[in-house]
Amino acid sequence: MDFQNLRAFVAVADQNSFSRAADHLHLTQPAISKRILTLEANLNQRLFDRIGWQLTLTEAGECLLPRARQILQLIEQTRQALDDLSGQVQGNLKLVTSHHIGLHRLPRVLREYKKQHPGVKLNISFLNSQETHQNILDGKGELGITTYEDRASDSLLVQDIWQDSLHFVVARDHPLLQRKKIGLSDLCEFPAILPDVRFYTGRIVTELFENAGLTLKLDQDLSTDYLETLKALVSIGDSWSVLPATMLDERSVVALNIKSVSLQRRLVCIRHKERTLSKAAQTFLKVLESHRD
Repeated sequence: MDFQNLRAFVAVADQNSFSRAADHLHLTQPAISKRILTLEANLNQRLFDRIGWQLTLTEAGECLLPRARQILQLIEQTRQALDDLSGQVQGNLKLVTSHHIGLHRLPRVLREYKKQHPGVKLNISFLNSQETHQNILDGKGELGITTYEDRASDSLLVQDIWQDSLHFVVARDHPLLQRKKIGLSDLCEFPAILPDVRFYTGRIVTELFENAGLTLKLDQDLSTDYLETLKALVSIGDSWSVLPATMLDERSVVALNIKSVSLQRRLVCIRHKERTLSKAAQTFLKVLESHRD
């Protein structure tokens, strides 16, 4: 069984599309289709049903998918083990992180790491915290640098890297800036744009107001977990939000001083307990740890 055919099968299943799978693997769509047909012929099983525009896995496809992931992961681990025998740090390192961490926290780490280990090819995926946790659980990524989730799986090893202090922010001409003292109740007069409560940041802010017996005026239509977009939305209206200190610049938003309120989130590195780290991942962890708070 050709593992390239298996790789194409997993890509189609993950992307739920032949064309998107082709883009993902940097192949043409006919090449992807040929690999799937070859795999189906070798197994004497149909793996996908194509009904109109809908693509679904057959029973055989559902059975094959987790095994195909295991085979591809074993092949990758074997290749990495052989690379490690040379004593050089090389091969692929699959990292998963968020856009915010990638923009504001990781550049110095990546710059130092690439300088030390130019033979490593970095493969970085940008996902939200929930997707990052699932990606590592599924064995797709080797290391995840993300916001700590208090509902994290017991199958993950979690290592604290940074503490992110969070600040209430408004636009530079917001009416609240005219007040000498600002409390949580004052914020309730204005709409809030927050990440969804499925995510840790949105959850801790919502719980803060609930515990104080206050009702938030949430702008559900503008809810987003992409912090750069959130910052831009706050800068042009009378809404408020919560942003990490690394995003404050006072050119577009201003931090409010609210007494007796301190919000923080943990930025962590996660990995699967059952996964043996490659030498590339081990050395990356050392560089990451050297930059921790």
